[in-house]
Amino acid sequence: MKFLLEVDLDSTGWDEGTAVQELERILRYWGGNLRHCEMAPGDGQALYDSGHREVGRWTVTSE
Repeated sequence: MKFLLEVDLDSTGWDEGTAVQELERILRYWGGNLRHCEMAPGDGQALYDSGHREVGRWTVTSE
């Protein structure tokens, strides 16, 4: 299995400083929240920035 966390930085419009802050926030939130999620192939959820815009997704694959 693989756990993939992908954030599309090209579509966010963040500058370099904002990108670092948003990625830190996303990693902190999901790092603490994963214990409440299923971890089987096909599972995943959208990722949102602090402005509640979808910026990526995490997924679990069988590969």
